[in-house]
Amino acid sequence: MSETVDIKELNERIQKESAFVDLITIEMNKVIIGQKQLIESLLIGLLSDGHVLLEGLPGLAKTLAINTLAKTIDAGFSRIQFTPDLLPADVIGTMIYSMKKEEFTVKRGPIFNNFVLADEINRAPAKVQSALLEAMQEKQVTIGSQTFKLEKPFLVLATQNPIEQEGTYPLPEAQVDRFMLKVVINYPKKEEEILIVRENLAKNFPEPNRILTTEDILKARDVVKDVYMDEKIEKYIVDIVFATRYPEDYGLVNLKDMISFGGSPRASINLSKAAKAYAFIKRRGYVIPEDVRAVCHDVLRHRIGLTYQAEAENITSVDIINDILNAVEVP
Repeated sequence: MSETVDIKELNERIQKESAFVDLITIEMNKVIIGQKQLIESLLIGLLSDGHVLLEGLPGLAKTLAINTLAKTIDAGFSRIQFTPDLLPADVIGTMIYSMKKEEFTVKRGPIFNNFVLADEINRAPAKVQSALLEAMQEKQVTIGSQTFKLEKPFLVLATQNPIEQEGTYPLPEAQVDRFMLKVVINYPKKEEEILIVRENLAKNFPEPNRILTTEDILKARDVVKDVYMDEKIEKYIVDIVFATRYPEDYGLVNLKDMISFGGSPRASINLSKAAKAYAFIKRRGYVIPEDVRAVCHDVLRHRIGLTYQAEAENITSVDIINDILNAVEVP
């Protein structure tokens, strides 16, 4: 009985604390038409302290969405346009000799911001990618002999273009795992595109208002951690991830030869965090199986390795996730 009361109180508290989600969505919808999933995914990353990788064709508002989110929050924002000639020092910073002081001083790079937009991350060579990914994982940067903690919140939002392969450096599978979510963006609907054209031809392009501070985000993250997750939901999450490793244990013998490697414990952790953040966005104080299913594709699609046989048969990680969701028993 006491648990029921606690959940009721928690639900009321989270409904109150999550009111700003609607405000952010309203501000982003002024600029971004459609792309509901994209906006939700960016909010999940923001609320659960996870980095987001956006994949989509050029012109689908990837950069605009990230830019708009940064504008709704009073926080530091930097954009790094990744190119093949970029050096790690261009991202994290370097030591510069001052003739006046006769000593080396640290010049901080664009990574020292709350929001870092890594545009076309697959255009930079491996050294630059690993410098960025290390900063994402460790939340700190070493320049010379000095180590600097990165400001909180620190969120990397990277974009990559799936169509160009020439002159690009695909992110290694082990590195992609550092991203909490990989979101694939599709074309807008016909009615949405008419509105997009209309908006871009208008005299004044809409601008979002600043409605939050970094302190508000850090406080909201603490509240998200309080979202209740039942043991049955925890087991459901672990079952889904285990099904990516041992599909035959879940009656999916046909997938055994399609998967070269499954999700690591990081997949289970991120699936739990994302489900809690999704429940928070939906103004709920507890996680339900639908929350897990809603975020499952974005959390797992870059964490399942495909065999040559799967590629030959045109089976994607999304197909595998769909089969697993259909097979694993819902609590």
